[in-house]
Amino acid sequence: MDNSTNGLFIFTGNSNPILTKRICEYLDMPLGGAKVKTFSDGEIQIEIDENVRGKDVFVVQSTCRPVNHSLVELLLMLDALKRSSAQRITAVLPYFGYARQDKKVAPRVPISAKMVADLLEVAGAHRIITMDLHASQIQGFFNMPVDNLFAAPVILEYIKKSFGEKAVIVSPDAGGAERARAFAKRINAGLVIVDKRRDVPNQAKAMAVIGDVKDKIAIILDDMVDTAGTLTEAAGAIKAEGALEVHACCSHPVLSGPAVGRIINSELKSLVVTDTIPLSSEALACDKIKTLSIAKLVGEAIIRSHLGDSVTSLFV
Repeated sequence: MDNSTNGLFIFTGNSNPILTKRICEYLDMPLGGAKVKTFSDGEIQIEIDENVRGKDVFVVQSTCRPVNHSLVELLLMLDALKRSSAQRITAVLPYFGYARQDKKVAPRVPISAKMVADLLEVAGAHRIITMDLHASQIQGFFNMPVDNLFAAPVILEYIKKSFGEKAVIVSPDAGGAERARAFAKRINAGLVIVDKRRDVPNQAKAMAVIGDVKDKIAIILDDMVDTAGTLTEAAGAIKAEGALEVHACCSHPVLSGPAVGRIINSELKSLVVTDTIPLSSEALACDKIKTLSIAKLVGEAIIRSHLGDSVTSLFV
């Protein structure tokens, strides 16, 4: 451990220990000792094994499946660190669960993302580091600093190495057009948008392809893939319009329910994801799915936050 990490501790729950290990390897520092166990009735038991009094502490925990268990683990770890007199506590959520419920879309429904933000603050977090929020305005739900990182540098590097001048960037819906446009500009590629109609949650139907994909290598870009309904419908529509190949890239591989089966049976040639969420055994066995690590990116954000340096400069 060098001088830059003096007074710095990194802890993790059980949701994504592999990513946390990679982050610690990048920073060349040990993982903070903590017991994160479960009683026989399902209650979570936390015990911090380090003296964190007056220290700068980071807790890495994706609120992924099992979502509620992962969230409560994080909240209890934050509370334990607060009661252990840590000077500053940063919750690092590579994947921020409940982000899709960020507004009232029907009468008498919760704004779940706001509630989770409040819970993190009450539990003891002084700062949040997260990645590719489903909606950037969720940062405004917090009464504390939020660093919303982007997987773009990692994904862009892969796209540049893997695809040539025939690449075209595709947004699977109108909402993701801004993100896709930024990617297309960075690699000097064309932009295509798939018009989508969603009738019920987790079920989508691609209606029309806006833009030219004929004889192109289409790369669908999204922030997350859940049941893969949107993604596979879009891939089918793009292939039908004459694309040579269809690939997809996303930050958060939620991949719930029938997702992996749909990907296997779809027109997709590959799906490139990051390790914000650990893959299931089924997804790991799928040769179409490739994982890129964002450990270096998150590690840089942690050390820069600790030292008071700019995090934004990582993405300029």
